[in-house]
Amino acid sequence: MTHDHDLVLRPTEAQTAAALAPPPGRTGGDLVVETLRGLGATTVFGLPGQHALGLFDAVGRSDLRLVTLRVENNAGFAADAYGRITGEAVPLLLSTGPGALTALPALAEAAAASSPVLAVSSQVPVAGLGGGRRGHLHELRDQAASFRDVVKSVHTARTPSQIPSVIAEAWESALTVPPGPVWVEIPEDVLRAETFVPQVTGMDATPHELAPRPELTALAAHWLENASRPVIVAGGGVVRSDAAGKLKQLAERLDAPVVTTFGGKGAFPWTHPLSLQSWLEDRHTTDFLEDADVLLVVGSGLGELSSNYHTFFPTGRVVQIEADLGKLESNHSALGIHADARLALQALLETVSERSDPQAPERVRALLADVAARLAGQDLNLEQELLASVRAALPARSPSFWDMTILSYWAWSAFDAKHPNTMHSAQGAGGLGYAFPAALGACVAEPGTPVLAVSGDGGAMYSIAELATARQHDLDVTWLIVDDGGYGILREYMTDAFDGRTTGTELTRPDFAALAESFGVPAATTTPATLRADLAKALATPGPSVLVLPATLRMFAPTHL
Repeated sequence: MTHDHDLVLRPTEAQTAAALAPPPGRTGGDLVVETLRGLGATTVFGLPGQHALGLFDAVGRSDLRLVTLRVENNAGFAADAYGRITGEAVPLLLSTGPGALTALPALAEAAAASSPVLAVSSQVPVAGLGGGRRGHLHELRDQAASFRDVVKSVHTARTPSQIPSVIAEAWESALTVPPGPVWVEIPEDVLRAETFVPQVTGMDATPHELAPRPELTALAAHWLENASRPVIVAGGGVVRSDAAGKLKQLAERLDAPVVTTFGGKGAFPWTHPLSLQSWLEDRHTTDFLEDADVLLVVGSGLGELSSNYHTFFPTGRVVQIEADLGKLESNHSALGIHADARLALQALLETVSERSDPQAPERVRALLADVAARLAGQDLNLEQELLASVRAALPARSPSFWDMTILSYWAWSAFDAKHPNTMHSAQGAGGLGYAFPAALGACVAEPGTPVLAVSGDGGAMYSIAELATARQHDLDVTWLIVDDGGYGILREYMTDAFDGRTTGTELTRPDFAALAESFGVPAATTTPATLRADLAKALATPGPSVLVLPATLRMFAPTHL
């Protein structure tokens, strides 16, 4: 005798196979998209190319937002900025050969700035891998080799089934401290091939934490709480790990003055009584740091710019907290703590005792007065007034992006970023053309927030094509172009070094305002006297705009020579 509940209708093998079978027409490109979506990606940057069309077709059929720029390197800068602003891994989609190689400078900048860019490139068909010279379009002997010394890790998928694992592995690598760009390449035929691999679900690529060793932070805490003249150098690692609050707590507990590196702008409040600001290219600051009996360096390798061009030689104990093992003790002997800045600062806060130094704020005021007195004797009012105008016009929470130009070099030392992760420049790798495309990426990351880009006329020419991108996507960016008729800083360097001779520094350039208008982007020419009002108006007006400032600026005198 049977009962109704005993009657179980089991599916046939054919029915089970049909239920599990993926929809027809899915390709390797779909596996890429499904994996990216499963990992949390919502936005991708890039340019299509012949070998990558299978990937772009899949993106076009998905709900990913695709932001296309006009030059691969600029797409890389935009992705870099999106990663810096959000802290998320951001896909950069590229095509084989020339397209991929064009993005190399942007990936170098992302590597220097520890920005988590996930570059996904097509490759020649599988049969052409391994160095065989089959004559494929865009063929390179070893495409990955061109990127291996630039990015954090390199990954290749040779079959559709490898795609989810390869991308997840790369994603984890990009986000694990220290974050950075990674390279993934997938052959054209793998991207276009129909696949029976089931839809990708349940992806996990949680990055590893990098915690400090407790015996190291215990010794560092002992040194700091017993120091007579502790000083803190806060680098970009503090910003990237979202540790500004912990840094402030520690500085106040120790009564320790803090100087921020150019990459660490905003890591410590500019007007705080313990703030030495960012005057690292000043001998007064160099001397102050050398005089510290305990110097705590957090998230910085004390490289060329942070050490006043390697003229800084500490005389006391140095504690260096650094997530990039290659930077640990690379310039100075130290108690090296290989750790994420946030976790290491938290460990110090849990260990260090309070110390009091009523004289510390006065020593800070004296240093800043010495810096101001040095500048006052150099007739540099124009440069300082321009920075003050930019600061007054720019909303406190608005991100700004600075190209390699004289006003930017001033900003590294003299600009108050107001908040962490709001001021970004190309000082990591030092390439031209960064500011405007990076600002576009920030606009995508923070819609509704006005974003500022600052370029010289030479650097602006690298990015002119992206005026079309700004207009196409209606991005809320204001581009300030300081026009001095050439590569101003190189002109200054050559004039000083070669008896007044300059070579290759003078440039024919367009009417930038008219050119912007031809793209449908509102533009105007401003002056030092009207810059503040003109910039405030442009930033308050939705959509892209350009301001051109004809001005020849000078740098303050170097102190490292």
